[in-house]
This record gives sequence, C-alpha cells and structure tokens, in this order.
Amino acid sequence: MRLPIFLFVILFPLSIIKAQTQPWQGKFEPIDNMIKPPNSYRTASGAPGRDYWQQRADYKIKVELNELNNTISGEATITYYNNSPDDLSYLWMQLEQNVNKKENEDFGSINNNIKNGITTRKMQFLTRAIDFPAGYSIKYVKDSHGNNIKTMINNTMMKVKLNTLLKSGESTSFSIAWSYPVTDRSMYLLSREGYEYFPSDDNTVYLIAHWFPRMAVYNDTEGWQNQQFQKLGEFALEFGDYDVEITVPADHVVASTGLLQNSESVLTKIQRNRLNEARKSFDKPVMIITQQEAEANEKQKSKKQKTWKFKAENVRDFAFASSRKFMWDAQAVKLPTNTVMAMSFYPKEGLPVWQEESTKAIMHALEVYSEATFEYPYPVAISVNTSNIGMEFPMISFNGGRPKNGHISQAAKQGMIGTIIHEVGHNWFPMIVSSDERKWMWMDEGLNTFLHQRTLAERYPDFNSVTPKRIVPFMSGDKNILRPIMTTSDNELMSQFGANFYLKPTVGLQMLRNSIIGKELFDEAFKEYANRWKYKHPNPADLFRTLEDATATDLDWFFRGWFFTTDHVDMELSDVKWFKVYEENSNIEDQNGMSKVKIETLDKNFQTQAKNFSSGPETITMNTTPDAAYGQFLSRIDEPQLRKQLSGKNIYEITIKNIGGLVMPVTIEWVFTDDSKDIDVIPAEVWRRNEYEIQKTFIKDKEVKKVNLDPNFEYADTDMKNNSFPKVETPSEFDTFKDNKKGS
Repeated sequence: MRLPIFLFVILFPLSIIKAQTQPWQGKFEPIDNMIKPPNSYRTASGAPGRDYWQQRADYKIKVELNELNNTISGEATITYYNNSPDDLSYLWMQLEQNVNKKENEDFGSINNNIKNGITTRKMQFLTRAIDFPAGYSIKYVKDSHGNNIKTMINNTMMKVKLNTLLKSGESTSFSIAWSYPVTDRSMYLLSREGYEYFPSDDNTVYLIAHWFPRMAVYNDTEGWQNQQFQKLGEFALEFGDYDVEITVPADHVVASTGLLQNSESVLTKIQRNRLNEARKSFDKPVMIITQQEAEANEKQKSKKQKTWKFKAENVRDFAFASSRKFMWDAQAVKLPTNTVMAMSFYPKEGLPVWQEESTKAIMHALEVYSEATFEYPYPVAISVNTSNIGMEFPMISFNGGRPKNGHISQAAKQGMIGTIIHEVGHNWFPMIVSSDERKWMWMDEGLNTFLHQRTLAERYPDFNSVTPKRIVPFMSGDKNILRPIMTTSDNELMSQFGANFYLKPTVGLQMLRNSIIGKELFDEAFKEYANRWKYKHPNPADLFRTLEDATATDLDWFFRGWFFTTDHVDMELSDVKWFKVYEENSNIEDQNGMSKVKIETLDKNFQTQAKNFSSGPETITMNTTPDAAYGQFLSRIDEPQLRKQLSGKNIYEITIKNIGGLVMPVTIEWVFTDDSKDIDVIPAEVWRRNEYEIQKTFIKDKEVKKVNLDPNFEYADTDMKNNSFPKVETPSEFDTFKDNKKGS
C-alpha cells in the first residue's frame, strides 16, 4: 500500500510520532536466524518432515552382579539399524562409567575450591585421596562372524571401526563383553548410580545404571552426538527393544525397566499371588514383600544365584536396582486404554513415609501427565528409594527422601513426593519425547518440571509449587554470570543450572499457559508437540515452531527474550494523567460543530508531574476536527455524539517504561474510589514500535484512586515497588535508621 504524501503527513504528523530514544533491539523480529532452519527432515511447522529418520538399536544382554567384589560383568549382542541416508564406516558408543576414573576427574569437576573449614567428604570430592577403581574394562568387540572389531576409546566415548561398511538402510550385529567396579555413591559428587551401603545390617542397595556400552545418537542435525559425558549434561540415546537377563544373589529382589518374564522362577507363590491381587487393586497398594519379610531377608546372605529376565519394547535405556533389603508394594492405575502397575521398592529405612506416599505419587504423575500429553505406554512405573538423588530411566526411577528415626518434616515429605513425581514424569521427557539432554538440559528438565509442578498444584494443593515469583531472585541476579536458557548443558554454572534449566523454562511455560496464550489453546499445542515427537528426537526449534503452529500466535518475541537473553521483567508505571471532559457551550447537540470542549488538565508547561490524584483532573481543549484532517474522506465523525459519549467520563493516559528489557503483556488493575476493581490486559505487541516506553489511554466511568501493574504477579516482575500509582513510598535507609533508634 502506498499513501499519498499529503495524506501521510495528515495521518502521521512527524511532530507527534513518539520514537524510542535508545537503540532498537529487534525484540519482535523473527528468531529464524537463531534456530535450525526447516528442511525435509524437520518442517517449518515444527513437525517431523516427510524424510525424517532416526537410528535404532536392539539389545540382548546377560549381566551378573557380584556382591562380594561389587562388580558388574556383562555381554551383549547389539543389532544396529542404519536408517540414515548415509553409509557408516564406524559407530560411536557411550562409556559413561569412565567418567569416574581418577585420571578423568576433570570431567565434571565442580565446586573445586578449598576453604577453611571444608568438610572431609568435600575434600574427598576434590582430591580423591581415598581412591577407588572405576571405569570399563572392554573384554572384546566382535562382529556377527566372531571376528574382532577394532575400537578406540576416548574417555567416555568408544569408536567401533566396522569391518564392513554399514550402508544406508542396512543393519549390523556385533557382540561386546565388559566389566566395571560398581562405585560407592557416597564417595563422589553427582553420583547418579552405584551402591549404597547400610552399616547397621551390613547390606547394600545397588542402583545399576549407565552399566552397559550404549549406542550414541546419529541424527540429521549434527551426525554423531559424541560429546564427552561431563556429569551435568546427561544422555542422547536411540530407541530399541531389550531382552535382559540379570543374575544376582538368590536372596536379592530386582526392580527393573521392562516386564518380568520369569516370575515363577524368581518369586515365591505367595509373592506371585500378591502381585496378581495388586493387578486388581486400583484404590490402594498391595504389599508384595512386607517389612517382616524384608527384615528376615537381610539377616542371611545367600551364596547361590538367581537370574531375573526382563523384556522392554521401544525404550531408549535400561536400568535396574537390586538388594535383599527391599520391601515392595504395587497398585494398578487405570488409564483410558492402558492399565499400569505402579510399584515402589524401599528398605525399611524408608518407613513409614515411603509405604504411605510413594506409589500414590506415581499414580498421580501417571494420571496428570497422561492427560496433559499422551497416555503412558509402558506396563510398569517404578520408584526405588535411595539417598540424595532423583534419577530417571524408562519405567524406573531412583528417588531420595527418607525419614529420620521414622519421622519426616512436612518440607522433607513435600520434597520426597515432588522428587518421585518429577522422576516418574521423566518417562515422558526425555524417555519418550527423546530430546538431547547432553546438549539441551532444559528441554527435558524444564518441560518435565512444568508438568511436575502442575501435578503438585492439582493433586497436592496444600504443597508449595512453583509460580513466577520463584524465579525473581535469579532473574535479578548479576548479568555478568547469568547465562540464557539456550546454553548447552555442561556450560552452565553449578550454582544456577537448577534455576536456569528447571525453573525458568517452567515459569515461561506457565506464563504462556496462564497469561499469554490461554490454558485451552496452550494445552492443545503442548499435547501436539508431545505427540508429534514421541519416540523421536526433537530440537528446540521443533518445540518453538510447534507452539506457534498449533496456536496461531506469534511467540518469537517471547522465545527470543525468555530463552535467548538474560533480560528480566521490570515494568515501571512512570506516570498516570487524569482528564475529564466538560463543554464551554452547553448545547451538546450544536449542529454547527462550533462548540469547544475542554478536558481538564494541568498546564504541562508550568506544573510538575502529579504524584497522585489529589489535584483532580487536568485540563486540555478538544477542538472540532478541521476538514483537512479527513483528507479525501467525504464522511465526517458525529462529533456531538462523540462528545456526548465522553461527557462525564474519566480519561486516563498511562506511561509505562520497560526497565528490565524483557517485553511482556501489560496487565493493569484499576482500583476505583468505591473500592471496586477492573482489569485491562494489553498484549505484548504494544511494545513493537517502542521497546522502552509506551503510552495507552483508557476511559473509565468511575474515578480511580490507584493503578497497579501485574497485580497477580504473572510475569516475574523483579521490582514491584515501581508498579503502582500513586507511588508506593519506601522509607530511606536514614528513615529506617531513625525509626529503629526511636524503638530502641
């Protein structure tokens, strides 16, 4: 559209165009140059494209846990499917146990400062003065004909140099044998797996994870994902079927990914009967192994062995726990088309709270997450009690939280239940919606925490749950050290990765759901993303594009600010002007249009800015519109009618400044002199043409005594003291000092 020059000048006189006086930052520009471009693998809508592909790996594993020397020994046959368009001459495998080798301690070295009064345990973390064996011993890697395959190990990654080129569309099978010492989890930091020793009864709980060489991801965006494991950034893994045989001491009980295949060989008849009863119990858990039985089991250590067999379909990992200390309860959870067995395994040290709460928490997570995304597809969901961590794997999680001498504080109980819900929730993100944790921790932790907090809010309303206010201290932190959410996992500071990768994405999604998009539309879009990418490998761009595609909402401004910058929200209600209309000529129906209407206002040239409404409305003159202002339009506004509509009304012009840099919608609360209230919401797009300051005019029937921004604290505004008019006066340090002296 091209406007005639004269019309442009009439419509947009240069003297009244209010431009920002600070540099333009392009806060509403598209983020296309900040994310991966779409292609035939990943579409511009955020969905997998027509040529999308991903690799697959199936595992047949036999493993033995040796309790006498705390070692794992295993052998596996891996069938790897090359669904990529590329021919591969080598494969990469993950060897995470190698991160625990002393010579590799630079990987994951965290909080490596010594100070006076340091604890002995922290000194062990830093110096490894008490050394312990760790890391894989690879016994062999052979092809399907029994020929050795050359390998090369680089810390936590192993390159498998194939004897024959693996062409696109083909598969290959190879076998591998290995062993490693299971490490004592109390001896080092960020111990996601290993064993926990109980001196009181000389027994051990084994959490066996990262226990076999696993295929790394090969994908369309970066080829091999073979970043070293540095403990903070977790895993990128391929889906496959697992057939696993686990040999343990005969008196051990095993909790595992997958479905138990040989219950008649490893469970007693009483235990099998109880398990059958639990499959029909939808209102409460059934004890499969009681406290008395577990305590009796602790007292003798069998020298015999027993093999437990499990199968799991279409999972990206496999983990198990083993101990003679375990109590075990189970309950059926009915979902729309699937019945899931929720199970908890715990030592007596977890009583009574684990027996009371763990399986119930699993049930709540299964129900809320299934409704919010897609129905939980696996046959079991297991929570195992341990110390100090929460760690997730397909169908099973290891969760901290224990009473002391049978007692637990309410805060600790909330933390325990929240941990169980969170780790069970990881079955969706990233165990099924399989994002790359090693690169983008926030894609699984942030999305999962969002639903974990929703579960708490809906099922445990008395518990504390995250709201935008929770992120304010972090958002107002030192910009010299703050990093944006779009920071790769291992590059974040240990002191702030929880806030940046868990809480900030959670609050961002809450804003989108509750305030920017709306619950119904957001929930549909979030479910769309989950269903598009279940059993696939999404990237950040796929999430961003899907949320826009499924809501018809331009969210680039939000993604740019919230995910790619360290800006914060700080809106200042810098001024409110009050006007009221009255007429010099009382003939409001004057057909000649000669009446002059005045709007009461203070003379801008001589009066200072009003601090409150006590001076009454201000005065300006509203003149009849000259013909030239209409340009070529022949019709005219009914000015008497317009004046009539304004007669007696209150007109308020507000000025809002963007102090923090992060643009957001503006929620305005009007408090009237009769104490009634009204809310106006201005979309974030109001900041498009001036990213630093905006004015907006409102008409109100009643007189206003107070105006507030963000009254419900929806946008994590870091300074609420500048959100009101009249200003909220805060005493100076000197006034506070004087008041304190008076009171003393």
